[in-house]
Order: sequence, then C-alpha cells, then structure tokens
Amino acid sequence: MPVINRVAEFQREIAGWRQDFHRNPELQYDVHRTAGRVAELLRSFGADEVVTGIGRTGVVAVIKGRNGGAGRVMGLRADMDALPITERTGKDYASAVAGKMHACGHDGHTAMLLGAAKYLSETRNFEGTAVLIFQPAEEGGAGGRAMLQDGLVERFGIEEFYGLHNMPGIPAGQFGIKPGGIMAATDEFQITIEGEGGHAAMPHNTVDPVIVAAQLILALQTIVSRNVDPMREALLSVTMIEAGTAFNVIPRTVKLTGTVRTLDEGVRKFMEERIRAVTAGITGTFGATASIHYRNGYPVTVNSPGPTEFAAGVARGITGASSVEADGTMGGEDFAYMLQARPGAYIFLGNGDSTELHSDTYDFNDDIIPVGVSYWVKLVETAMPVSS
Repeated sequence: MPVINRVAEFQREIAGWRQDFHRNPELQYDVHRTAGRVAELLRSFGADEVVTGIGRTGVVAVIKGRNGGAGRVMGLRADMDALPITERTGKDYASAVAGKMHACGHDGHTAMLLGAAKYLSETRNFEGTAVLIFQPAEEGGAGGRAMLQDGLVERFGIEEFYGLHNMPGIPAGQFGIKPGGIMAATDEFQITIEGEGGHAAMPHNTVDPVIVAAQLILALQTIVSRNVDPMREALLSVTMIEAGTAFNVIPRTVKLTGTVRTLDEGVRKFMEERIRAVTAGITGTFGATASIHYRNGYPVTVNSPGPTEFAAGVARGITGASSVEADGTMGGEDFAYMLQARPGAYIFLGNGDSTELHSDTYDFNDDIIPVGVSYWVKLVETAMPVSS
C-alpha cells in the first residue's frame, strides 16, 4: 500500500493549488477567497454535496462510496487559515498580502485534502461516506468548535474524525502518532500584583511589586519541577512583564502574562490550582495582593486508542516504516474539540529539515503531497472497503 500512482501523477496540480493559497493568505474566519476556491474545486471534482458557511466560513464536501454512501461515515479535516506574520522565504509564490503568511502549512493541508477529494470522487473505491472538512480559524479562533456548534456532526452523521498536520523535524514523508494526548491544552494567565509605589530612593516605604513579581516568577517554575509528576508533561512560561514608567519610581502594579501547556486534563486543573495558591502565598508574604485572570484555551488533543492504531497501520503501509511513533507536542490544536465530539486520531506528517512552524522563513514541503494525499485516500478505502 505505497503512495498511489494516480496521486503522484497530479502532484504538480495539487502543488499549484497549494502555492496559490500560499500567495493569498487569509486570517481566522476571514478566509472567503480560500473557502470559495475550495468549494469551486470540490464541485468541479463531482463531490455529491458541497456546503459552505459551516462555522461561518467553513466548507464541507460529502463523497459517497459505490453503495450510495450507506454505512460508515468518516470525517477528514484540514485547516485553511494563515498567520499574522511577514514572510521572508523569498519564494516565487511568497505571500502577496502584507503582514499575512501561511507559516504553519495550512495551505498544504488544504491542498492535500483537496487532492484526496479529487481522487475519491473519481474512483469511489469504498463503501460508506467520506465527509471532507475545510475549517477556518484554527489559529486562535476555535473554528473547529464553531463548525461543531453549527451542527457539523449531526448534519453529516459523522462517526469519527481524522486530522493531519505537517511537522518539521520529522523526516519528509514519514508519520508520527501516539494514543492519548498528542497536542497540549493551551491556557493563558494574567497576574496583576498590587503593591505600594513610591520613590525608588526610599524602598522601605513601599511594597515593591517588582520584587514580588521576581520572586513569583521563580516560584511558579517550581510547580512543574516539584509538584507535577515527571512522567506527566506540563509547561509554564511567563512571557510578558509590564511594570513602571520611570527609572526612579517604584510602581504600584506589575502585570505578568504567560501560558500553561498540559497533555492531561487532570494536570491541567492542578496547574491552575497551584498557580493560584503559589501567587497568594508569595504576594501575601510581601504584603502585596494579586488578581488572576485565567483563561482556558484549546483542550488537550486526545487520540482514541482504536482509531490511532488504525491510522498508524495505514501510515505504515504507505511509507513502509516499521514504526510511526511520535512524542506529543506542547503546541495546541482546535481539532481537540472534534475529538471530544467523536473518537478519532490526529497524525503528524514529516515536513523534513525545514524551519519551525510559525517562523517567517517556514514553507510547506510540496514533495510530501503524494504521501499526505495517499494517507487520506487509504484511510477511507481501508476503513470502508468495497464488498467482494
């Protein structure tokens, strides 16, 4: 079950779609051009149904197998949105839109799923229904949740979801997957420390929130190193410090902002509890007070055991690799909402030795297109084979 010959034959066409999307990036839900082009192509392939406007600007295509679509219904999802980054790749097809760039490979994800739609519409070598989902606003906008709230599961009868993301550092065309948490919950905190400001030459007459903040930053790091089981991943980073207006004034307030990433819902809840307790203890010790705004972002992306084993088997069949195991990543992904709604699996596809995701020099590797498209096709054909 290697790369499909027919898929390899139209790699250049798929790469052309990908590079067109790359040249014309759009952000979050404002993906009208991309969604319009996706819908146009899907109709030209002969998909049985093409629905737009799901989750504001999402597109859904229904492709029925040889038995009229009766039986199993699989949802395959790709994301369409770009990032607010100025591109520095120097490619001929580099972004033509100032301050916007496909720096995460969603252009490639969309193009590969379109390639699968073209092939599946031509061959119909399966029995059941493939629902192909083109989602907006993965980058911080929770477009996956919006599509679910618009009735994605109920309207199309989806029984399981599968997703794919390219991954720099994994050899080009190889896969990586694991059961359980594969991408992290992405939570955000903002701590405002209130002290007593005053003259920097008279610190004894103040409650210096800068000192409190410095102590708190160090103490927060001990939550991961000393409170969380080393076998259960967690990450805490303070990423912003806002304080002061003059060199000779001790300010009244300091604001700390940061992120917490976890791969387990229990650890996720524990991290918030400990952040609140440690903050209260440190600020109280110095005579300061603190308010905490804690916002839960995307949940943990949790792969179901059965679908994960199935997806890994399909991936091994395409690449010939003996193993497709991968570690989880502390990046976040709103495909997590779909996996909360139905069982399924999320897999990484190696982008090779490229720069990192969300970098201004990142580019999707067009050489991996036949592998990704073959994965989508074989996922459907293996799960829903034609009866003998």
